[in-house]
Amino acid sequence: MGLETKPLSSLHAKSSYDPADFGVPTGREEEWRFTPLSRLKGLHDGTAAVTGNVLVTVDAAPEATVETAGRGDARIGAAYVPEDRVSAQAYASFEKATVITFPREAVASKPTVITFAGSGEGAAYGHTVVVLEPMAEAVVVLEHTGSAVYADNVEFVVGDGATLKVVSLQDWADDAVHVSHHHAQLGKDATFRSFVVTLGGDLVRLSPSVSYTAPGGDADLTGLYFVDAGQHLEHRLLVDHSQPNCKSNVVYKGALQGEDAHAVWIGDVIIRVEAEGTDTYELNRNLLLTDGARADSVPNLEILTGEVAGAGHASASGRLDDEHIFYLQARGIPFDEARRLVIRGFFGQLLEKIELPELRERVSAKVEAELER
Repeated sequence: MGLETKPLSSLHAKSSYDPADFGVPTGREEEWRFTPLSRLKGLHDGTAAVTGNVLVTVDAAPEATVETAGRGDARIGAAYVPEDRVSAQAYASFEKATVITFPREAVASKPTVITFAGSGEGAAYGHTVVVLEPMAEAVVVLEHTGSAVYADNVEFVVGDGATLKVVSLQDWADDAVHVSHHHAQLGKDATFRSFVVTLGGDLVRLSPSVSYTAPGGDADLTGLYFVDAGQHLEHRLLVDHSQPNCKSNVVYKGALQGEDAHAVWIGDVIIRVEAEGTDTYELNRNLLLTDGARADSVPNLEILTGEVAGAGHASASGRLDDEHIFYLQARGIPFDEARRLVIRGFFGQLLEKIELPELRERVSAKVEAELER
């Protein structure tokens, strides 16, 4: 399968399954200018030695069907065409894909948990497909742990009237490198809810995207990240509105502490000519807790039709509010505890959106552990 071009929009205009259709990144390209290529360990230029292993295990809801599929399976790559060289390399290099299917009108009785456990330094590639047939409902949790150099693609195919809620937890070891693309394709009146939590790893570059195949789709993308000294955590989002009367809402928040802690957030939203009645908004907030931390935040909104219900974006990065800290200290709360309370409040509304109590408590505990550092 060769190169595909997307007309009219200047954002994400090229896609292909073949890595050769993308030039080797140099760092001067817009899509790579924030990423430290030297820390990708060869994932970007094809020199990564494929000697690593990431074990994929699935604890599935009883209503789901779990399969291991070969490259020739028609469901693989049907919803998503890679849009950068690493994603295309992952598509060209994986050996077996995990395919999880929720049948028509099934309501999953428990979350399906997919665990990705790294166990070595060599590179590995993967592919996962989650299919919800029409009117199905499911919760899927992706957990990433261990040490790895890993690139993968995840496709979420949400059928007409179906509802999919996804929580993706990146809790890698300190030396891990992970480059991943998560793509959700929404059918008519489909609902997609995504919550991304990125805490671990040396370098993590995660690219969630959404596309619509019919009117009435509703996507909500939420993210939380905590960047420590030396870490590079990057989130690059794309919502491509190509159908009328669809919705999207994006809210990502991050906190950074330590020398050379670096967060990157890119939020791209395209409203194409035919997407009349679109209602979209994206927001990114970064809290810089110490000197030496850096946050790059770039929202992009491209509107190609004059008939929209709503469209906007906002982005801000700053330090803790001295007035908030003073207010708490004036009431007898020590500085360190006042600082923690302000940061908890910063993340509080996001954490409430995790509907699974046990997972919400785990994420809250991990944020608390970051604050104790």
